Amino acid sequence: MNIAGIDYSLRSPAICIFAGDHHDTFCFNNCVFHYLTDVKRYAKTYGNNIIGQGFEVFEGESARYDCISDWAMSKLYPVDEIALEGYSFGSSSKRLFQLAENTGLLKYKIYQLGIPLTIITPSKVKKFATSKGNANKKKMYKSFAKETKTDLMKSITPKKKDVSNPVSDIVDSYYICKLLYKELTTRES
Repeated sequence: MNIAGIDYSLRSPAICIFAGDHHDTFCFNNCVFHYLTDVKRYAKTYGNNIIGQGFEVFEGESARYDCISDWAMSKLYPVDEIALEGYSFGSSSKRLFQLAENTGLLKYKIYQLGIPLTIITPSKVKKFATSKGNANKKKMYKSFAKETKTDLMKSITPKKKDVSNPVSDIVDSYYICKLLYKELTTRES
């Protein structure tokens, strides 16, 4: 079972890929993470399983959407199923349209390959990770750090006091993928 969880965005998308079967334990060390960043110092590899890549300069929004979706698709082949976090309707209307266009292109490319896609609401991901459907980035990170015994902030953003990109995106992609894993293994039993 090769599955992926995607926290998709315009500036810092992150993908968590789990390769194993329903008998393997889902854990941080059994996952590989990919993310894009527009901050050069974060565009590097951390440990054996976190790979950051820098953005290119884009010639307009359509080029941005195409480049980001091409990057994501290059990481997703060959996965058997994908979970994607749904829209956060708290975003401003202008940003929501940009997110929808960006995400729509990725969904179309996934559809073209025939890969099953599950959309998971942000509140479901947060509740799964923290027991609170309205958890903030700090609570999500605390749950992640406690569960995985991994301090991403120390490794990736040591000068920051607050949880931010790309750390929060990696955390979200982890829980999106883990939730998909849980749903798939429940279906199989």
